[in-house]
Amino acid sequence: MALIILIIAWQVQVNVVERINILEGQSHYVNFRLPFVYVRADRNDIVLFNGEQPPVEASRVSPPFNLEALNLGQVNLHFSLFGRIPLRNITVNVLPEITLIPGGHSIGIKLYSEGVTVVGYYFFESGGKSFSPAREAGIKIGDTILAINGQPVKDVNRAAQILERAGAKRIILSINREGEEMELSLEPAYSAADEGYRIGLYIRDSAAGVGTLSFYNPRTGSYGALGHIVLDADTNKPVNLSNGTIVKARIIDVKTARRGQPGEKTGIFMEHDNFSGNIEKNTSCGIFGRLHHFPYTDSPYPNPIPLALAALVEPGPAEILTVIEDDTIKSFYVEIEKVIYQDKPSDKGLVIRITDEELIKKTGGIIQGMSGSPIIQNGRLVGAVTHVFVNDPTRGYGIFMEWMYQEAESLINN
Repeated sequence: MALIILIIAWQVQVNVVERINILEGQSHYVNFRLPFVYVRADRNDIVLFNGEQPPVEASRVSPPFNLEALNLGQVNLHFSLFGRIPLRNITVNVLPEITLIPGGHSIGIKLYSEGVTVVGYYFFESGGKSFSPAREAGIKIGDTILAINGQPVKDVNRAAQILERAGAKRIILSINREGEEMELSLEPAYSAADEGYRIGLYIRDSAAGVGTLSFYNPRTGSYGALGHIVLDADTNKPVNLSNGTIVKARIIDVKTARRGQPGEKTGIFMEHDNFSGNIEKNTSCGIFGRLHHFPYTDSPYPNPIPLALAALVEPGPAEILTVIEDDTIKSFYVEIEKVIYQDKPSDKGLVIRITDEELIKKTGGIIQGMSGSPIIQNGRLVGAVTHVFVNDPTRGYGIFMEWMYQEAESLINN
């Protein structure tokens, strides 16, 4: 009997999330699939539990459980077996309806790292051998150089100036390696080919590319884009963001995707257009910041539409907004094939398939530069495109828009 109870409790622990968000006027189902579940609540004015006020004393209930939003606020539900063995505590937040303007705009992205990023080693002849002093000293590709001899390094030019003045003298590099700061010492070597002292590194201070705007919040001026973190193209590690900007991009060419060969959009940055913003965060849910200017009229959805929380997203027909030529945002048919319910943010919460023949003919499916394209289902903003399946470019992953919205809100609240 004890073993059965432990197995049942383990199954509930795995299958039920700890926090549920419900929008005002909506409902959510929770199903333990157990016959002896009891529940009690710390208040009974926030949600209706199976059509009634939740009990404040432990009472036996029959699954499935329908939680219907009653008032704004938060309630804690405590579930147990037989009223004695704790199963799970679930916090239910009832939130006001959220409306956002869907994106779809192609954007040019420019990220500037904090310090300069090591992207490769430079080997040169010195003393009869070919080597890189920095590599010998333990500098790794992907490290960010924050300072040289105590002098902050903002960009590549500043790093070159400090190193030029140091000449043959031993230098100390202050670096950030995957969040850990440390100091490494090395001695430059003379390169006859360069006629000067070198430390043997290739470094970069910025990254650029084309992506897609996911949403704009006219209430706060915040936006979200891409739906995934920006990685350095050479190191394949997250860009250690110092600052950045987004501008409008005009698509001038599309490389069609094929099985095993990802396609891509090619765009030019329109820096003098009436569309610009800053980049304040580069996270696993995308890039976020505030827009200085936003065009309201060049989209199939120029006005705000409701946000769908993850619990409301379901398999079935949907549409995405994206640009495949010039700067025209168009709507294309997709199918949400799978919904992966999550209790914490991830950029792979949806599996989608492109069904629109026009888009497949033009792009082959999902291509680079399409990341961030908003997904709309039943008139609600549900997610954004994030990744393509390399062996089937008509299919890929998406992120729940709820996660992106939360990241954008944290900018306003901090």
